[in-house]
Amino acid sequence: MHPFARLRLFALLVTLTPLVAGAQRWRPIGKTVTGNEVFIDPSSISKKDSIITATVRVVFKEPTPTPKGPITGSRAIAMFNCARKTVAVKENIIWHDERKGTIFEKRTPRQPGFGPVFTSNFSGVALTYLCAPPTPAAPTTPAIPRPAPPHIPPLLSRIRI
Repeated sequence: MHPFARLRLFALLVTLTPLVAGAQRWRPIGKTVTGNEVFIDPSSISKKDSIITATVRVVFKEPTPTPKGPITGSRAIAMFNCARKTVAVKENIIWHDERKGTIFEKRTPRQPGFGPVFTSNFSGVALTYLCAPPTPAAPTTPAIPRPAPPHIPPLLSRIRI
């Protein structure tokens, strides 16, 4: 193989590796009412009592125009109280372009407070996914019962003296 061809192949692999790794990080969990895709980072999920913390990402179906330019998605670190069906956002990033790392706005409240979950946005989709009851294990095939051995009277009862 020509040295320049190897160099180009190496450069292509280095360029594509983060895209493949990033694609594997996010699991799709549903869509909002407006059709925006909602993803979750499975490695970010943690649970303490009835509070589940996770990183949730939304990719907008259509870029939303703003005076500062269109926004294409958001990412939030949120805490979900499954028992009370409430949410508290610890951090929220709204993106102009997530791939380029261009941030429209970043909010980090000092004291996140729990509030209602809205079924129309990411919080409702994420709560439904995270707080769903565990799926039961697949039923196992029952063992085929063996027939009982035939009853044989004791040998001594047959002997007449």
